[in-house]
Amino acid sequence: MALRFLSLGSGSSGNCYYLGTEEYGILLDAGINIRTIKKILKDNQVGLEQIMAVFITHDHTDHIKGVSSLGERHSIPVYATQLVHEGIDHNRYVSYKLHTSRRILEKEQPVIIRDFTVTAFDVPHDTNDCTGYYVQYKQHNCVLATDVGHINEAVGKYIRLANHLIIEANYDEEMLYTGNYPIFLKERISCGSGHLCNTETADFLAANFNSHLKNIWLCHLSGDNNHPELAYRTVETAFKQQGIRVGQDVNLVALERTVPSELYILE
Repeated sequence: MALRFLSLGSGSSGNCYYLGTEEYGILLDAGINIRTIKKILKDNQVGLEQIMAVFITHDHTDHIKGVSSLGERHSIPVYATQLVHEGIDHNRYVSYKLHTSRRILEKEQPVIIRDFTVTAFDVPHDTNDCTGYYVQYKQHNCVLATDVGHINEAVGKYIRLANHLIIEANYDEEMLYTGNYPIFLKERISCGSGHLCNTETADFLAANFNSHLKNIWLCHLSGDNNHPELAYRTVETAFKQQGIRVGQDVNLVALERTVPSELYILE
Protein backbone atom coordinates (compact mmCIF):
# COMPACT_ATOMS: atom_id res chain seq x y z
CA MET A 1 0.00 0.00 0.00
CA ALA A 2 1.24 3.46 -0.87
CA LEU A 3 2.32 5.77 1.92
CA ARG A 4 0.32 8.96 2.44
CA PHE A 5 1.26 12.25 4.07
CA LEU A 6 -0.99 15.09 5.21
CA SER A 7 -0.29 18.26 7.15
CA LEU A 8 -3.30 19.15 9.29
CA GLY A 9 -1.62 22.29 10.67
CA SER A 10 1.92 23.62 10.80
CA GLY A 11 2.85 26.66 12.90
CA SER A 12 2.45 28.32 16.26
CA SER A 13 -1.34 27.95 15.97
CA GLY A 14 -0.96 24.17 15.99
CA ASN A 15 1.09 21.35 14.51
CA CYS A 16 -0.18 17.95 13.44
CA TYR A 17 0.89 15.58 10.66
CA TYR A 18 -0.51 12.29 9.37
CA LEU A 19 1.46 9.40 7.90
CA GLY A 20 -0.44 6.33 6.85
CA THR A 21 -1.85 3.97 4.29
CA GLU A 22 -5.40 3.63 3.01
CA GLU A 23 -6.09 1.36 6.02
CA TYR A 24 -4.30 2.91 9.02
CA GLY A 25 -1.76 5.51 10.10
CA ILE A 26 -0.18 7.56 12.86
CA LEU A 27 -0.17 11.21 13.90
CA LEU A 28 2.98 13.18 14.61
CA ASP A 29 2.06 15.84 17.18
CA ALA A 30 -1.50 16.89 18.05
CA GLY A 31 -1.45 20.64 18.53
CA ILE A 32 -4.90 21.41 17.14
CA ASN A 33 -8.28 20.68 18.67
CA ILE A 34 -9.93 17.31 18.29
CA ARG A 35 -12.87 18.57 16.20
CA THR A 36 -10.48 20.02 13.63
CA ILE A 37 -8.40 16.84 13.57
CA LYS A 38 -11.51 14.74 12.97
CA LYS A 39 -12.81 17.02 10.23
CA ILE A 40 -9.56 17.24 8.29
CA LEU A 41 -9.00 13.50 8.48
CA LYS A 42 -12.60 12.81 7.41
CA ASP A 43 -12.23 15.23 4.49
CA ASN A 44 -9.34 13.02 3.37
CA GLN A 45 -11.21 9.73 3.88
CA VAL A 46 -9.38 8.86 7.09
CA GLY A 47 -11.40 7.88 10.16
CA LEU A 48 -10.14 8.50 13.66
CA GLU A 49 -10.45 4.74 14.26
CA GLN A 50 -7.65 4.28 11.70
CA ILE A 51 -5.15 6.19 13.86
CA MET A 52 -2.99 3.59 15.61
CA ALA A 53 -0.82 5.97 17.67
CA VAL A 54 0.17 9.58 18.29
CA PHE A 55 3.85 10.53 18.63
CA ILE A 56 4.61 13.82 20.42
CA THR A 57 7.77 15.84 19.85
CA HIS A 58 7.59 18.05 22.96
CA ASP A 59 5.23 19.63 25.47
CA HIS A 60 4.64 23.10 24.01
CA THR A 61 0.94 23.77 23.59
CA ASP A 62 1.03 24.09 19.80
CA HIS A 63 2.07 20.42 19.68
CA ILE A 64 -0.21 18.87 22.33
CA LYS A 65 -3.52 20.77 22.43
CA GLY A 66 -5.59 17.82 21.21
CA VAL A 67 -3.61 15.02 22.81
CA SER A 68 -5.81 14.31 25.85
CA SER A 69 -8.93 13.83 23.72
CA LEU A 70 -7.10 11.55 21.32
CA GLY A 71 -5.58 9.53 24.12
CA GLU A 72 -8.22 9.28 26.82
CA ARG A 73 -11.50 9.83 24.96
CA HIS A 74 -10.57 7.86 21.84
CA SER A 75 -8.15 5.34 23.37
CA ILE A 76 -5.30 6.08 20.99
CA PRO A 77 -1.84 5.35 22.46
CA VAL A 78 0.24 8.51 22.96
CA TYR A 79 3.99 8.00 22.70
CA ALA A 80 6.55 10.45 24.12
CA THR A 81 9.59 10.44 26.35
CA GLN A 82 9.14 10.43 30.12
CA LEU A 83 10.08 14.12 30.36
CA VAL A 84 7.68 15.10 27.59
CA HIS A 85 4.85 13.21 29.31
CA GLU A 86 5.65 15.05 32.53
CA GLY A 87 5.44 18.33 30.64
CA ILE A 88 2.08 17.32 29.15
CA ASP A 89 0.81 16.58 32.67
CA HIS A 90 1.69 20.10 33.81
CA ASN A 91 0.49 22.00 30.73
CA ARG A 92 -2.58 24.02 31.72
CA TYR A 93 -3.97 23.97 28.17
CA VAL A 94 -4.30 20.17 28.16
CA SER A 95 -7.82 19.26 29.31
CA TYR A 96 -6.91 16.27 31.44
CA LYS A 97 -3.98 13.98 32.15
CA LEU A 98 -3.10 10.91 30.13
CA HIS A 99 -3.47 7.63 32.00
CA THR A 100 -4.41 4.52 30.04
CA SER A 101 -3.12 6.00 26.76
CA ARG A 102 0.33 6.97 28.06
CA ARG A 103 3.24 5.20 26.39
CA ILE A 104 6.85 5.97 27.31
CA LEU A 105 9.47 5.74 24.59
CA GLU A 106 13.25 6.07 24.70
CA LYS A 107 15.27 8.00 22.16
CA GLU A 108 17.02 5.78 19.60
CA GLN A 109 14.82 2.80 20.60
CA PRO A 110 12.44 1.85 17.74
CA VAL A 111 8.70 1.43 18.34
CA ILE A 112 6.76 -0.91 16.03
CA ILE A 113 3.24 0.11 14.98
CA ARG A 114 2.11 -2.58 12.53
CA ASP A 115 4.25 -1.92 9.42
CA PHE A 116 5.72 1.33 10.77
CA THR A 117 8.97 1.52 12.70
CA VAL A 118 9.24 4.82 14.58
CA THR A 119 12.48 6.02 16.17
CA ALA A 120 12.72 9.16 18.29
CA PHE A 121 15.94 11.18 18.19
CA ASP A 122 17.21 14.12 20.20
CA VAL A 123 16.47 17.67 19.05
CA PRO A 124 17.85 20.87 20.66
CA HIS A 125 14.94 23.08 21.72
CA ASP A 126 14.13 25.21 24.76
CA THR A 127 11.86 22.80 26.59
CA ASN A 128 12.34 19.96 29.08
CA ASP A 129 12.88 17.51 26.25
CA CYS A 130 12.33 17.43 22.51
CA THR A 131 12.48 14.76 19.84
CA GLY A 132 12.31 14.37 16.13
CA TYR A 133 10.95 11.22 14.50
CA TYR A 134 12.33 8.80 11.94
CA VAL A 135 9.51 6.72 10.47
CA GLN A 136 10.25 3.70 8.29
CA TYR A 137 7.57 2.08 6.15
CA LYS A 138 8.65 -0.48 3.57
CA GLN A 139 11.07 1.38 1.27
CA HIS A 140 10.14 4.80 2.67
CA ASN A 141 12.19 6.72 5.24
CA CYS A 142 10.32 9.74 6.62
CA VAL A 143 11.81 12.28 9.02
CA LEU A 144 10.13 14.99 11.08
CA ALA A 145 12.56 17.63 12.40
CA THR A 146 10.64 20.54 13.86
CA ASP A 147 11.38 23.10 16.61
CA VAL A 148 15.07 22.58 15.97
CA GLY A 149 17.32 25.15 17.60
CA HIS A 150 20.15 24.17 15.29
CA ILE A 151 21.05 21.17 13.16
CA ASN A 152 23.54 19.21 15.23
CA GLU A 153 25.01 15.85 14.27
CA ALA A 154 22.16 13.88 15.86
CA VAL A 155 19.57 15.74 13.78
CA GLY A 156 21.72 15.82 10.67
CA LYS A 157 22.21 12.04 10.74
CA TYR A 158 18.50 11.42 10.36
CA ILE A 159 17.92 14.17 7.82
CA ARG A 160 20.47 12.46 5.58
CA LEU A 161 18.47 9.21 5.75
CA ALA A 162 15.20 10.76 4.59
CA ASN A 163 13.32 10.07 1.39
CA HIS A 164 10.57 12.34 2.68
CA LEU A 165 11.51 15.20 5.00
CA ILE A 166 9.33 17.50 7.10
CA ILE A 167 11.74 20.16 8.33
CA GLU A 168 11.39 23.47 10.08
CA ALA A 169 11.98 26.77 8.30
CA ASN A 170 10.58 29.00 11.00
CA TYR A 171 11.83 32.52 10.29
CA ASP A 172 13.61 34.82 7.90
CA GLU A 173 16.53 36.45 9.72
CA GLU A 174 15.95 39.95 8.35
CA MET A 175 12.24 39.86 9.13
CA LEU A 176 12.95 38.69 12.68
CA TYR A 177 15.71 41.19 13.44
CA THR A 178 13.88 44.20 11.98
CA GLY A 179 10.45 43.20 13.25
CA ASN A 180 8.48 44.21 16.31
CA TYR A 181 9.31 41.30 18.60
CA PRO A 182 11.01 42.32 21.87
CA ILE A 183 14.75 41.71 22.05
CA PHE A 184 14.47 38.80 24.49
CA LEU A 185 12.10 36.96 22.15
CA LYS A 186 14.28 37.56 19.10
CA GLU A 187 17.22 36.16 21.06
CA ARG A 188 15.22 33.17 22.26
CA ILE A 189 14.18 32.27 18.71
CA SER A 190 17.66 32.63 17.19
CA CYS A 191 19.97 31.52 20.02
CA GLY A 192 20.48 27.92 18.91
CA SER A 193 17.85 26.34 21.15
CA GLY A 194 14.85 28.06 19.57
CA HIS A 195 13.97 27.64 15.91
CA LEU A 196 15.59 27.13 12.51
CA CYS A 197 15.77 30.04 10.09
CA ASN A 198 15.23 29.66 6.37
CA THR A 199 18.93 30.11 5.61
CA GLU A 200 20.23 27.42 7.96
CA THR A 201 17.68 24.95 6.67
CA ALA A 202 18.45 25.82 3.05
CA ASP A 203 22.23 25.71 3.45
CA PHE A 204 22.20 22.38 5.27
CA LEU A 205 19.89 20.74 2.76
CA ALA A 206 21.88 22.01 -0.21
CA ALA A 207 25.20 20.89 1.28
CA ASN A 208 23.88 17.46 2.28
CA PHE A 209 21.55 16.65 -0.59
CA ASN A 210 21.17 12.98 -1.52
CA SER A 211 19.49 11.64 -4.63
CA HIS A 212 17.23 9.44 -2.47
CA LEU A 213 15.57 12.56 -1.01
CA LYS A 214 12.34 12.93 -2.97
CA ASN A 215 10.08 15.27 -0.98
CA ILE A 216 10.70 18.20 1.36
CA TRP A 217 7.96 19.98 3.28
CA LEU A 218 9.01 23.16 5.06
CA CYS A 219 7.08 23.33 8.32
CA HIS A 220 6.36 25.50 11.37
CA LEU A 221 6.68 28.81 9.47
CA SER A 222 6.29 31.91 11.62
CA GLY A 223 3.25 34.03 10.93
CA ASP A 224 5.14 37.22 11.81
CA ASN A 225 8.68 36.56 10.59
CA ASN A 226 8.26 34.46 7.48
CA HIS A 227 5.93 33.57 4.64
CA PRO A 228 5.71 30.48 2.45
CA GLU A 229 7.02 32.09 -0.73
CA LEU A 230 10.11 33.42 1.03
CA ALA A 231 10.92 30.10 2.73
CA TYR A 232 10.45 28.26 -0.55
CA ARG A 233 12.59 30.71 -2.51
CA THR A 234 15.41 30.58 0.06
CA VAL A 235 15.71 26.80 -0.24
CA GLU A 236 15.21 26.82 -4.01
CA THR A 237 18.03 29.38 -4.43
CA ALA A 238 20.44 27.38 -2.26
CA PHE A 239 19.63 24.26 -4.27
CA LYS A 240 20.09 26.03 -7.58
CA GLN A 241 23.58 27.14 -6.53
CA GLN A 242 24.45 23.45 -6.07
CA GLY A 243 22.88 22.39 -9.36
CA ILE A 244 19.85 20.79 -7.65
CA ARG A 245 16.64 21.29 -9.60
CA VAL A 246 13.47 21.78 -7.57
CA GLY A 247 10.61 20.03 -9.31
CA GLN A 248 12.93 17.60 -11.05
CA ASP A 249 15.50 16.33 -8.57
CA VAL A 250 13.30 16.93 -5.52
CA ASN A 251 9.82 18.19 -4.71
CA LEU A 252 9.60 21.18 -2.37
CA VAL A 253 6.54 22.55 -0.55
CA ALA A 254 6.21 25.27 2.09
CA LEU A 255 3.33 24.17 4.31
CA GLU A 256 0.60 26.63 5.21
CA ARG A 257 0.20 27.41 8.91
CA THR A 258 -3.55 27.02 9.34
CA VAL A 259 -4.67 25.41 6.08
CA PRO A 260 -4.39 21.63 5.60
CA SER A 261 -2.14 20.45 2.81
CA GLU A 262 -3.28 18.19 0.04
CA LEU A 263 -3.02 14.46 0.73
CA TYR A 264 0.28 13.37 -0.80
CA ILE A 265 0.54 9.82 -2.15
CA LEU A 266 4.18 8.69 -1.86
CA GLU A 267 4.84 5.84 -4.30
